[in-house]
Amino acid sequence: MRAALAAWLVLSLLGGTGAEDTCGDPPAAASRSVPAPQLSPEERLSPHMPESLRCDACYAIAFQIEEQLRKAEGKVGKKALKESDYIEVLERSCSQDWESYGVLELDGEKRLSGPGLPRQPSLSVLVSGGPWPGRLSKLCLGYVGEQGEALIYGAHRRGPAALRQLLCHGDKGPCAGRKERPDPRKALQNEL
Repeated sequence: MRAALAAWLVLSLLGGTGAEDTCGDPPAAASRSVPAPQLSPEERLSPHMPESLRCDACYAIAFQIEEQLRKAEGKVGKKALKESDYIEVLERSCSQDWESYGVLELDGEKRLSGPGLPRQPSLSVLVSGGPWPGRLSKLCLGYVGEQGEALIYGAHRRGPAALRQLLCHGDKGPCAGRKERPDPRKALQNEL
């Protein structure tokens, strides 16, 4: 028995297993190419958020403000925050790093992508960093300065839709005249 096993081992080492001949080469992996978004000079170089992305940016900002205020209220037992506390939270919301946001191209249209925004297809290239975090921070500070901390906090207390309405859909809001998007948390629940 040992002799037969040793002979088989020697033959398989010298001649290969033969599996390549019977099975053929493994199939080649399908390759796909997804180009990065082609950004205009304004999108690459301007310190301001491009007009075409301001509605998406507003939704991202409203989401981050809502999340930060909700966390702060959770620490005090879901009670209303004192004025000094919500002012601090709003400042912190706007001065965060915003690095999880970027722009991608979907069906020829550039969109901002990140937490609080509708999910994009998994096969896309996101251009993040660069000017996007600074633009979001600057826009956030502008909303807080324009609307005022008390008004923003009051809208937050009425719910995420009220905050989005105040910041994004008002008369001068960047999404004025556009249909409101679904709440991202509800959209995620429906996907599960």
